[in-house]
Formats: sequence, structure tokens, C-alpha cells
Amino acid sequence: MKSHNLQAFREDTREWLDANCPPSMRKRMVAGEEVNGGHKRRSTNTEAYDWLSAMAEKGWTVPTWPVEFGGAGLSKDEFVILLDELQRINARPPLGGMGVSMIGPTLLEYGSEQQKLQHLPAIARGDLAWCQGYSEPGAGSDLASLQTFAEDKGDYFSVNGAKIWTSGANYADWMFCLVRTNRDVPKHEGISFLLFSMDSPGVSTKPIELLNGKSPFCQSFFDDVRVPKENLVGKLNQGWTVGKRLLQHERSGLAALASADKVGPMERIKPELPLSDLARKYAGSHDGVEPNLRNDLISNEILKKSFFLTQQRTVEEIASSAPGAATSIFKYVEANYVKEQLELQLRVRGTQGLGWEGDSFDDEEISMCRLWLEAKSISIAGGSNEVQLNIIAKRVLGLPD
Repeated sequence: MKSHNLQAFREDTREWLDANCPPSMRKRMVAGEEVNGGHKRRSTNTEAYDWLSAMAEKGWTVPTWPVEFGGAGLSKDEFVILLDELQRINARPPLGGMGVSMIGPTLLEYGSEQQKLQHLPAIARGDLAWCQGYSEPGAGSDLASLQTFAEDKGDYFSVNGAKIWTSGANYADWMFCLVRTNRDVPKHEGISFLLFSMDSPGVSTKPIELLNGKSPFCQSFFDDVRVPKENLVGKLNQGWTVGKRLLQHERSGLAALASADKVGPMERIKPELPLSDLARKYAGSHDGVEPNLRNDLISNEILKKSFFLTQQRTVEEIASSAPGAATSIFKYVEANYVKEQLELQLRVRGTQGLGWEGDSFDDEEISMCRLWLEAKSISIAGGSNEVQLNIIAKRVLGLPD
């Protein structure tokens, strides 16, 4: 697109955003306000749905997707301009969840035309919430050892087994699921990728209460779940390829940027005040902040900015595609960053950072303590740090096994 057309696009985009982005959608999101699709879990902020509706009508919940699938078909240059303008007004993401970040991009690449038409426009509108059926009680980091079995019944599969750590399964409308379809071949070669409704007979979920007292995860059970053959994504017994590609979309973090969410979860885990201001608050003054802590706070902020700039550069280079095995670098760095940031806020607060309950702690201190405990899992969830380092060594650096 020529430069004058790009400038016109920027001006039109700025004018539209200024007129249509609600005031509360330009402020930092608080827990409970997020919109991840579907209708089983609603945002506590009604303006979030005004924002979602307006953005979905423009195709800007998934701006680089084709128009026929609910997107806006933006070019790379237009996409970057849209990101700039959204970030200029601190606009929050209109839509999150696994639909836009994981299964949607995967269906664009591997889905049949019928699957794309059925699911992608609904994802773009925020009509559906999705969950991920990957890990099992005996197959976590060694995911290819999964045993949930889909038996061929002619025109459908009958699925039996269980999945664990299925985030938001109790609120999801659909699941994308890795299942075994052949037990007589090497484990990576006998896996298929299925889609099915969470309202299907035989599907049940049980929330798992974590150390922080919350239950973002579930165990999911499948008892003779009937899945039509047309819900197979890709080829039979070749689901491992599809499943790996989906993980690259998840680990890239590019979906957060596509929603104008500058640093994804790294931004949302921040306390009410920036860490530097928080340190001064608890220390009483800037001079009261211990020098080593001050240096660590600065290093942490530099890492965040470097991470964001790297993600932004990746978006500008490849637009809507995930950058292959290098996404493991994003996953590894982000996991360490989040844990480090929460350790720093604990050091800043001292004993006030260990509040589980009680009148001597305010709501934010209690919330951040529980988040600190929850975040211990982030270097395991979605593929452990050790798995990411192996991928980086083999697939990025080309080191021998």
C-alpha cells in the first residue's frame, strides 16, 4: 500500500478509535473484566461488550484474518498502524482466549473450508469460548504419551479418556483435543486432532483447586463422546503436527499484540503501582529503597521493554504468522520474567507481601500474594522451561541431540 494510502488509513483508524473506544476500555483491566468469548463467564464491565461488538464489526478482533472468516484482511503495514493507534490510547484487548490466540490461527492453516466457516466467524465475534485438551494425568511434558483414545466407528469417533489442567473447561463451549487413534505405531504417529462441543453427551469437568484458593484449571472426562468425522483437523494420525503448530501460536505471544495488549500477561500481573513507585511507597522515600533492590527493579523493567520490542519487531516482520520454533524463546523469557517480577513485588512489600487473609493486609496485598503462589507454575504450564530449552537447542540453534 502506498504511503499516502497508509496515512489515510492511520487517520481514519485514529478517528474511529477516538469515537468508539469506551472510556473504561482505556484503563488497566482488573480481574473479572476480561472477555474470552462465549456466554458462560461474563465480564463484570458491560462496556467490554460494547467494545467487543464495535471491534468485531470492523473485523479488528482478528484484524489480519480474511474478511470471510470475521477478520479485516489487513496488510502487514495496516496491521502495524492499527497496533500503534490502539496502543496510543491504551486500548485494552476487545477479545482474548484460546479462540483468537490458538485454535483460530491453527484452523486458518490446517482447517477444512467447512471448519473455517463454522468456527472462525464465531470466534471473531466472541460467540465461543474454547479450551485445550492436551495434558493428561500420565502425559504432561511427555505429551506424546497421551492415552485418550478415539475409536473409529465409521462416520464418527467414540472418545474415552481424561485430560488435566484444562484451563477454563467449565466455561468453555468447545475443546480442541489431541487423541490417540492408532496404538500400533510410534507414539507421535498415532495421534489425531479433534474438535468437539463441551455440551456433548459424555463430557464432564471437575475444577482443580490450587494453592492460591482458585480453580482456573479443570480435569475433563470423556465417556463414549461421539465426535463426527468432519471434526477431524488435518489428516488422521497426523495430529501431532497440528498440535505442535498450535503451541507455536500460543507461545509466540503475538495474539496479545494483535489485540493491542502490549506485553500480554506481563502487564496484567503488575500491582496497582509500578514496581518502582511501589518500592518508594513501602520504603517511605526513593532514598529508602535498598540499592540492590533498586538495581533489580531497573533490570526487570529493561527486560520487559526488550521483550516487548522483540515481539513488536516480530509482528512487523511476519504479520499474522507464528515464527516457528523461535516462539519457545518468547515462552521461556516471559515465564522467567513473570516469576521474577512477582518475587520483586514480594521483596518490596516485605512481610506485607505474604498476606493470605486478615485485616492487617489490604485487598491488593492479598491478591498479589495469591498471584505470587499461582505463578510458580508458569515455567511448567504450556510446556516447561526445560522443554523450551530443548526446542531452542534443537530447532533454533541446530545443536545435536
